[in-house]
Amino acid sequence: MKGLALLFGLLLLVLAAPVLWVETMCRPQGAADSYLSLVAPENRRPEGNTLMTWPEWQIVHAYEDYAKVITTSDPQDYAFLPELGRFWSSTFALAKASGPHGGFSGESKQTIYTIGVSFTLELGLKAAYEETLGRLAVALRGPNRADLDDASAQMAGSYAAFLYQTPWYRWDFATDAARLSADTSPGLRNWERRTALGLEFRTKAAYAGLIAKAVAATGYDQLTMRSNVRGLPPEDLAKIPGVTVITNRPEGVEIETPRYAAFTDLAHLLALRGVTFVEIAGNDDILYTALSANPAEPGALMDFPRQGFGDYRHLFLIKVAALSVALKAGGVEHIHDY
Repeated sequence: MKGLALLFGLLLLVLAAPVLWVETMCRPQGAADSYLSLVAPENRRPEGNTLMTWPEWQIVHAYEDYAKVITTSDPQDYAFLPELGRFWSSTFALAKASGPHGGFSGESKQTIYTIGVSFTLELGLKAAYEETLGRLAVALRGPNRADLDDASAQMAGSYAAFLYQTPWYRWDFATDAARLSADTSPGLRNWERRTALGLEFRTKAAYAGLIAKAVAATGYDQLTMRSNVRGLPPEDLAKIPGVTVITNRPEGVEIETPRYAAFTDLAHLLALRGVTFVEIAGNDDILYTALSANPAEPGALMDFPRQGFGDYRHLFLIKVAALSVALKAGGVEHIHDY
């Protein structure tokens, strides 16, 4: 019992260490921005969310990278611990940069620390398994991939794509577990994947159910938002699918659009139609990612290698007024987190 208590204490210390590092060593820097929003207060999002929702998306990209790696390689070829390091180092850097944008709010801390600890535990456990028993199963399998190696890669890819528009806890992990249980492919590696991944998916299904209930009690995020734009008259904007015109004012036309990945796609279309953004969700700054073959790009806040893809993701913070230029240049992968 003493040994178990010690192990549990060490686990808690490991999980709490990154949170304590960010909380004690990071202080938002820079004077607050004095920008006055055009939209009503109920339609504004805290500008600090522009930066501090990035760690959530970094987890999305971590799953995307993992799915890409295991499409042609094995789970132990994925760099689990460096991915965790990138999550916490980016949280630290963006928290420091959040000063002019409202700072690192208590609400953001609660969200990021919760998902960060969960992500650390999940990836840590997965790394421990895949680097030991999983690696042994691969060695005994030989060079030829098993049926469930390919099936698990397909599941991982579908899950990563799902996360671009929908919260993770709405994924049907129980169906994935049932699909694995129903598989009858012979061989040690197929049995090992059925057992290990089946346990993982059933655990996630239970945890997702708890999170879904908690979110339902506190309320879901809005799926639409308001922006102000120039460049097209209201009647032309109203003809574009996904755009609802709210009002026309001298500073621009206020529109309502979807959020998340759907907004990035729509913003590309609007930019090509000659639209310039004045503000988005009441903010005059925006964070976006771009992809390139270069390890670093001028002006980027941070640069990350993409595992399995052979290229790099770059994080940029710019004025909303400059967004259309970046969109038309074809350099925007995703606009965060609108």
